[in-house]
Amino acid sequence: MIRLHHLNKSRSKRIIWLLEELDVDYEIVAYQRNSETFLAPDELKAIHPLGKSPVIEDNGQIIAESGAITDYLITQYGNGKFAPSRGSKDYIDYQQWLHFAESSAILPLLLKMFVQKDGVKTQFLEGYADAETAKVINYFNDRLEGKRYLVGDSLTGADFMMSFIVEIVKNAGQLAHFKNLVKYDEQLQTHEKFHSANELEAKYD
Repeated sequence: MIRLHHLNKSRSKRIIWLLEELDVDYEIVAYQRNSETFLAPDELKAIHPLGKSPVIEDNGQIIAESGAITDYLITQYGNGKFAPSRGSKDYIDYQQWLHFAESSAILPLLLKMFVQKDGVKTQFLEGYADAETAKVINYFNDRLEGKRYLVGDSLTGADFMMSFIVEIVKNAGQLAHFKNLVKYDEQLQTHEKFHSANELEAKYD
């Protein structure tokens, strides 16, 4: 059985959604952030040296990093769903979105969060984070023009990965400024398992 090591208020919610959509047997091992530092507990380091989440265990393997987990689960259990055919033009686009979510997209958003949490005036970082966030979110919004999903016309791993970026924008109260993201968020919510994942995550919050 697949074991998902899940940290509350973390990126592992999208892995819960993927597991729900794959309809595979899995269990959630839940961890809580430190209430003062908001960091993951040391217990996660017993699973992976970085002590971060999500991490899955499957067939004797420990797999970290959301993109790698998403790719692995879809390859192993997707039965042709949730990913374009390898070698196709869509597959190249799909791979770019898998990596974009945890590279170009997430960094400026995290920097903005850290600057706000720190609460001090910065010489460079705040302006950089604002400019880069605007760049990546506008790019994301523009690429969704006239589309229901990021790749092709069906739900793929790209959407599972990027759903977390939508959530951050939404939680920051900025979603309404991006009309394509608003429609995209509504489209993702048409999936029943999307709501199942939200309910499951809420149990461990």
